[in-house]
Amino acid sequence: MNWEQLLSTIRTGQEDKKEIKHDRTQFQRDYDRLIFSSPFRRLQDKTQVFPLPGSVFVHNRLTHSLEVASVGRSLGNNISARLLKAAMGNADLVAEIGSVVAAACLAHDLGNPPFGHSGEAAIGHYFTNGDGLKFKEELTSSQWTDITRFEGNANALRMLTHAFKGRRKGGFAMTYTTIASILKYPYESGIGLKKYGYFQSEKTTFQHIANTLGLKLIDEEKGIYARHPLVYLVEAADDICYQVMDIEDAHKLKILSYEETYDLLTGFFDKKKEAHEFTKIEEIFNDVTDKNEQMAFLRAKVIGKLVGLCTEIFWNNHQTILEGQFKGGLIDHLTGTELEAMETCKTTAFKRIYKHPSVVEIEIAGYRILGTLLEEFIKAVTNPKDFYSKMLLPFIPEQFTTDEETPLYEKIQSVLDFISGMTDVYALDLYKKISGIGLK
Repeated sequence: MNWEQLLSTIRTGQEDKKEIKHDRTQFQRDYDRLIFSSPFRRLQDKTQVFPLPGSVFVHNRLTHSLEVASVGRSLGNNISARLLKAAMGNADLVAEIGSVVAAACLAHDLGNPPFGHSGEAAIGHYFTNGDGLKFKEELTSSQWTDITRFEGNANALRMLTHAFKGRRKGGFAMTYTTIASILKYPYESGIGLKKYGYFQSEKTTFQHIANTLGLKLIDEEKGIYARHPLVYLVEAADDICYQVMDIEDAHKLKILSYEETYDLLTGFFDKKKEAHEFTKIEEIFNDVTDKNEQMAFLRAKVIGKLVGLCTEIFWNNHQTILEGQFKGGLIDHLTGTELEAMETCKTTAFKRIYKHPSVVEIEIAGYRILGTLLEEFIKAVTNPKDFYSKMLLPFIPEQFTTDEETPLYEKIQSVLDFISGMTDVYALDLYKKISGIGLK
């Protein structure tokens, strides 16, 4: 792969249009287009890890995405500077890598359904263990895998590129490079791997983007492509933010003590080799006595250090990445003190945070809510003449509507498009309405 081909301003749905010069660069326009979009705005009402805030404001999908974009921009700018110094690629486009990565970071969670991973699990359960099992024989094996292993990553690609009813061709009309930068899993669902990057409905779109940008086909039989290099920066920004920010949120919610949080965050610094860092921390803490602000300072130091390390890991493996041979993510290649600290954070998060009753309760509720919505609306679109179906169908926005001639796979997708785009609060509200809860 080469940077001349990997960086492209071609937009989905506008391939035949002549590029118009704007005050903003094409990649900056991608970023702005996402910021002002309804799907991005809805992330403010989607759970990140903890329940949506009451008196303590922890992260939701929106604030998480904004922070990931900030870290991603720093990583992108670092790599951009290295590439420019090495005279690689089109200088004007290389200079905008920070904007590309930031835009892709904004988009990386757009396809996630309400209630996070429990939402994905609820969708799969309906089709493998619920009423949806009856559709198995009417779909191809690949289509069946798409819906039984519903994947937020693949849904993000669909949301960004699909021409929904009444909407423009090419979806968000994003540049190919920004689209490719969110494709963590550049292959389809039915090849036996845990995650995947696109539904059958977007297969042609994916392959066209991949081939246009020159993504390397590393397994022709299974159709597995190498990642676009910028995916590694988007992934690293996401890994850094959720790992470190979840620790900070747990401290704010008093799930982790001050002492535990301090040890976890300072664990990223070697007490002997980086004694000066601890001296600086002590100096700051003498002036800043608010414990939450102290943790915010430590969190910022950790993120800054990880950005620097991930930049070096990417650059040191630059050629391997371009050859499609790099294994794992950038975070996986940490060593020494930083690796040990990251593993400790992961273990703590799994045991103390993700299993916390407040988190599990939301997952249980989300599982029940989405399961019910799926059951009712799938019945409605597959039996549109039924009396009850006629009452439910008006709830589905026009862009997701179907008719009797629509193939079954597309009818099911229309419901998944509708439900996966809901906020947690709207899903709960609709669940109550169709379940008759709260009626006087």
